[in-house]
Amino acid sequence: MTKMSDVARLANVSTATVSRVLRNPEAVTEPTKHKVLEAIEELNYQPNMLARHFRRTETNTILVVVPNIINTVFAEIVGGIEDEASKKGYRVLLRNSNNQIDSEYGSIEHMKQRQVDGMIMLSPKLDEETLLDISNQYPIVLATAHLDGVKIPVVSIDNINSSKKATEHLISLGHKRIAHLTGPLYSLISKNRCKGYRRAMIENGLEIYSNLILEGDFTYESGYKQMKKLLDLENPPTAVFAASDDMAMGVVNAAKHHGLNVPGDLAVVGFDNIKFSSIFDPPLTTIAQPMFGMGKRAMELLIRKFKGESLSQTEHVLPDKLIIRESCGTKQKESTVV
Repeated sequence: MTKMSDVARLANVSTATVSRVLRNPEAVTEPTKHKVLEAIEELNYQPNMLARHFRRTETNTILVVVPNIINTVFAEIVGGIEDEASKKGYRVLLRNSNNQIDSEYGSIEHMKQRQVDGMIMLSPKLDEETLLDISNQYPIVLATAHLDGVKIPVVSIDNINSSKKATEHLISLGHKRIAHLTGPLYSLISKNRCKGYRRAMIENGLEIYSNLILEGDFTYESGYKQMKKLLDLENPPTAVFAASDDMAMGVVNAAKHHGLNVPGDLAVVGFDNIKFSSIFDPPLTTIAQPMFGMGKRAMELLIRKFKGESLSQTEHVLPDKLIIRESCGTKQKESTVV
């Protein structure tokens, strides 16, 4: 199927220019318009007339695509989206993609059929070209994501520096053999959290052992499974930085079932600061994301796009915090490090 980006490539213009030729041709110079129309004819590109109609018809409904609704992080972000949406008179239509890329493609069709005004995608798996093509037809905002060089509004935290901060906390406690359980490495978020871990180790003169970096999928089960592998090593780690609180909890319980004491024998730091992390045994040291605030900001940006505002800032980075609790060996009361 021919995409708008194919037309743009053949005509040697941006996809935004192709979109303007289709929606507002009088705003484009004659030579440019001629090139685009020739490319459309040559490629037999069929513009989505329904999508063009949506841009003129307000439904006061938005679509939110979530990779896993069971994940507490996404649930809290959706809460922020719904809070802001209700204040502005918008309804929220939720679709759970179950981390399936086909479902994300289906969400686009679903969006057309439901005649929603726009879409917020949380940690999408769609390729950047497809996302850019969609964004040129519909108002779209991404959250908990990061795309290099793509001009789509994104709401996130600084995953590199936050992970560096978490790892440096373990280093400050005297640990040298620090393992890292990553999220799925197809995700740029997971790659950036691993990059932050590596950066902290290198800048503090510590060796990075490849067998101490294992890939998980942000779930409790993957944390438990990968920790058992680490415990089978001849020289296991004394500390673990997990890229999610769910994985960190799996790490702690695997260590306990192995007869270890946490934090006496093993220090653990997680990521996300989900609600259960403060009452887990032991309470988790973790990186707190402003999840509710991320959802609100994403909805605010989408509404600005509805109004036709030009968003000069593409990436909106919100502040994170290191929440220090007992799982890493800190005996003091819960404290916060920005």
